[in-house]
Amino acid sequence: MTAREIAHHLKRPSKCGSGWSACCPAHPDKNPSLTLVDSEDGKVLAHCHAGCDQRAVIHALRDLGLWEPLLRKKSVAVAEYDYRDAQGKLLYQVVRTEPKGFFQRRPDGYGGWINRGPRDDQKILYQMTELIPAPILFLVEGERDVETLRSYGFVGTTNVGGAKAAWLPQYTEALRAKEVIVVPDRDDAGYARARRLVRALQGAVGRLVYLDLGEGKDITEWFGKHSELELMAHVEEDLRNASSESD
Repeated sequence: MTAREIAHHLKRPSKCGSGWSACCPAHPDKNPSLTLVDSEDGKVLAHCHAGCDQRAVIHALRDLGLWEPLLRKKSVAVAEYDYRDAQGKLLYQVVRTEPKGFFQRRPDGYGGWINRGPRDDQKILYQMTELIPAPILFLVEGERDVETLRSYGFVGTTNVGGAKAAWLPQYTEALRAKEVIVVPDRDDAGYARARRLVRALQGAVGRLVYLDLGEGKDITEWFGKHSELELMAHVEEDLRNASSESD
């Protein structure tokens, strides 16, 4: 976040020389005593002229979701995944970094970002605008896997937060009556997540297929050696097997 973005989330922000001033969140501040300046190395310098300890100021800003960890400053964003509602409005974003990491952020209303994810009741599935009209779709673990599926002409979705994130009721509602193909990441956490999803979706979706592709750590890696025709063949085989078991 920039000095301007931080200031506009505090009380009484105003331009101050080369930086910004605002009320300090570390003490009951009626007269803006906090100065925020963008440094040349991309960091934000914060100083309370009322005498608050620097660590107290940073701690208060961090509690408000307005202070980006130093580790993130050293990372480089390599992919951004937009979570948009059914009308296409951007609600929040997942950013993938190198070295490998992820963080969530949402628009601040001033052209910048708040580096914090949404509340549970505000969370939606990824690629909602494609998911809603689709009668059949793949449910995978990560946004990168969804984008891989899209590049091959398939509809895919996932939920924010990775393998250990909670599967929320609104996710199930978004998939109600659809044909859902659950493809797990092939590790312990991925299999555990897939089992949770299958339990949550049973009886709520039109048809539920569990598809373990048998190789590769995820569907993106699997596509490195296989084609969309092979994926369709896997799905059709699983559907035939499911039909024969139900007869």
